[in-house]
Amino acid sequence: MIDRPTILSFAKDIPNIITLLGLSCGILGIYFALLENFPAAVIAMLWAVLFDWYDGPAARRISGRSDVQKSVGAKMDSLVDIVSLAICPAIILLSYGEFSAWFLPGALIIVMAGVVRLSYFDVFGVDDDGTIAGLSLDITALVVAFVFLLEGVLSHDSFAAILYITIAILSFLHVAPLRMHKMVGRWYHVITAYVLILTAVYSYILWTD
Repeated sequence: MIDRPTILSFAKDIPNIITLLGLSCGILGIYFALLENFPAAVIAMLWAVLFDWYDGPAARRISGRSDVQKSVGAKMDSLVDIVSLAICPAIILLSYGEFSAWFLPGALIIVMAGVVRLSYFDVFGVDDDGTIAGLSLDITALVVAFVFLLEGVLSHDSFAAILYITIAILSFLHVAPLRMHKMVGRWYHVITAYVLILTAVYSYILWTD
């Protein structure tokens, strides 16, 4: 019998714990979206992004991780990204559209674009010049969170149309033949501040609603 680590041993790996916390946020985002509690759904999705940003640095700072741990962690990260950064926005769109069949194409497109984009990235990764192909999935969550600030200003139908168009454009950019520099360095501080500020804004909306 081949001596191999147990499945749960990978769940105790600190970077994977961070990844699973991101998954928990993604699932919470879906849960709140189904309840039509969109401010809470957006907060959960934002924190899924934040955990996704920090599992990689955590993995790089921990010495002695085996190649198997790194491989499992990378695969886990991609699977979690599909849930938190593709399926969660899709459910938010569907729920805001009251699960009308008109919103189904938009939900399908964002999920399929996310799967294709992540599969491509898993194979080709970051180029030598530090660029990646297509828009990264976390940008969708960050943009949708910002766009949702308009939700209380516009009519339901007007905002639903804007949300639909926004997600459709982002879906195209995920698989578009464009090159982008991978956001590193100071971007961690920018994204962290962005998530904390919008969390405070949406928490206030929840508090005063």
